[in-house]
Amino acid sequence: MTDVEALRPDRLELGEGIRWTDRGVVLVDILAGRLLTATGSPADPLRQLARLPVPLGAVAPVAGTADTWIAAAGTGMCLLASDGSTHWLAQPEADAARPMRMNDGTADPLGRFWAGSMAYDADEGRGSLYRVDDDGTVTRVLDGITVPNGPAFTADGEVMYLADSARGVIRRHAVDPATGGLGTPEVFVTVDEGSPDGMVVDAEGAVWVAVWGTGTVRRYRADGRLDRVLRLPARQPAGVCLVKDVLHITTAHVGLAAPGPHDGAVFTARVDVPGRPADAYRHRPPLPAPREAS
Repeated sequence: MTDVEALRPDRLELGEGIRWTDRGVVLVDILAGRLLTATGSPADPLRQLARLPVPLGAVAPVAGTADTWIAAAGTGMCLLASDGSTHWLAQPEADAARPMRMNDGTADPLGRFWAGSMAYDADEGRGSLYRVDDDGTVTRVLDGITVPNGPAFTADGEVMYLADSARGVIRRHAVDPATGGLGTPEVFVTVDEGSPDGMVVDAEGAVWVAVWGTGTVRRYRADGRLDRVLRLPARQPAGVCLVKDVLHITTAHVGLAAPGPHDGAVFTARVDVPGRPADAYRHRPPLPAPREAS
C-alpha cells in the first residue's frame, strides 16, 4: 500500500490543472481564478502566482519567457503575466447561448495548447475542445462534450486522451503531428462509478486518472487495463501530475455539504514509474505583451 500524504495546510475549493513545469509545480483553484505554486518544503503553504477575476481552468508555460503563461480562463484563452495582466487570444464562448467557462487544458509535445469548455450547469453536450496553434490561432476541434477534462498526451504527441467526465468515459485520439488534426476516437476507459477527471501519462505510457466522487486515483495501462488504485481520505480527486516518481494529486471541497478534514487538500504519493515535465506552449511570432490589468 502506497502512503498518500497531505502535508500542506491549504484546502482548495476546486483544485485542478496541476502540472510539473520548468518553473516548479503549478496548479489552479478554478472558481477562485487563482494560479498557485507548490514550492519549498512539502509542508509549506501554496504560494499564489496570479489571480484573475474569472475562472482559471489550467495553464502552460510559454517557452522562451520567464513568467508568462498561456491560460484557459473565463470564456477563452489568454496570455497571463505574473502581475495578473492578460492578452486575450480569443474568447470563443463569450457569446454562447448558456453561460460557459473554460475547464482543463495542457500543451502537447509539439508546443500547441489544448483546452476544453463546459457550461456552468454542466448542460449535456455544450462543451468543446479548442486548440491554440503556434501563431495564436484558436480552433474548435471537437464539440458535443459535456465536461471535458485532460487532455493528456503521450511523449511523442501522437496520442491524446480526453475525458468527458459527466459521461464517465475517456477517449483516445490519434493526433497528426504536423497539423494537430484528430483521428477517429476510440473508447479507452469507461468508469461506472464516479467521473474521470484530470490525467497524466507516465514513462510507460500508462495513464493516471483522478476519479471524482470515489476518493481514488487509478492507473490504467496503455491497453486500458486497470493496473493500480490509490485511495485518498478525500472524496473528489480532480487533478494529477508526476514529478519524477512522486504523484501529486489535487482535490476539491466544492459541492460538499460537510467537507472532511482532507477535502480540498493536495496529496503526494511515491510511485514506481516516473513522469516527465509538462510541455510548454511555443509561440512562433513575437509574443504580444499582456496589456489588460486583471
